[in-house]
Amino acid sequence: MMRRREFTTLLGGAAAAWPFAASAQQAAMPVIGFLSSASPDAFAYLLRPFRQGLKESGYVEGENVAIEYRWAENHFDRLPVLAAELVRRKVAVIAANGPAAFAAKAATTSIPIVFLVPEDPVKLGLVASLSQPGGNLTGINFFLGELTAKRLELLRELVPGAARIAALVNPKNVAIETTLRDMQSATRAIGLQMQLLNASTSREIEGAFATIERERPDALLVGPDAFFTDRRVQLVNLSSRHVMPTAYGARDYAEAGGLMSYGASLTDTYRWIGAYTGRILKGAKPADLPVVQASKFELVINHPTARMLGLTVPPTLLAIADEVIE
Repeated sequence: MMRRREFTTLLGGAAAAWPFAASAQQAAMPVIGFLSSASPDAFAYLLRPFRQGLKESGYVEGENVAIEYRWAENHFDRLPVLAAELVRRKVAVIAANGPAAFAAKAATTSIPIVFLVPEDPVKLGLVASLSQPGGNLTGINFFLGELTAKRLELLRELVPGAARIAALVNPKNVAIETTLRDMQSATRAIGLQMQLLNASTSREIEGAFATIERERPDALLVGPDAFFTDRRVQLVNLSSRHVMPTAYGARDYAEAGGLMSYGASLTDTYRWIGAYTGRILKGAKPADLPVVQASKFELVINHPTARMLGLTVPPTLLAIADEVIE
């Protein structure tokens, strides 16, 4: 029969071991690195569909997976340092938006990376092909070139007399050359003149609108960029103040009071990123996961803003709009 003193000693030893067992169990939980060039306040709403995609793959943050968030807050020069932090943390996979994907790719060749980019990732050098990415990257592409042309056509239909379009772009975007080429090709194809405006800070956005006020183009096209999405309230307010018909690339702008948006559904694309991240945690290799082509696009028109600008929305646009904000 075990003596009382021996039993107490064994019990004490087991109790002492419990914290270590719990610690080991916690350490076994996979960790995702979420790397973004944007700020957490502006993009927090996109974490919901990202987590939904993870949940569809069987992962719930705080229960069987942890997430380490790194936000560059539109300071692209911080991205390499933040990517290096996640590599040192030995995360199981990194989810990254466009600018962040390049920093992550430069930081590791072994940790899987799931990206969201607006350009052809093959041309950008992220993957070998769309069907068989190879290497440690895969993700989602949302057709910037094709969407730019369509966005311009919709804008001209909404502003029939438009002949000269100002285009606002971020010169620090890693895909700026492709963005400019697509914009110039699209404007030429439909017979418009394009005036290029650069901005990579809030002050430069103010300066761009000072130029708009001085030179009075017929309409404005805001390029798809995480920095601009982060500054969407500023952009929408300035467009209203300067009475400038403006087209944007995501519904967030129209919901904030912007005239019109046409582009891929960001909530849908971030759900895909979450789903792909979960599949990789389950053992899938990025090299074998084809790059997803965004398939859900949204046209959103803000009717009160159109009236404020003195514009009549054609019935043809109202008929095809996914949402008309009243």
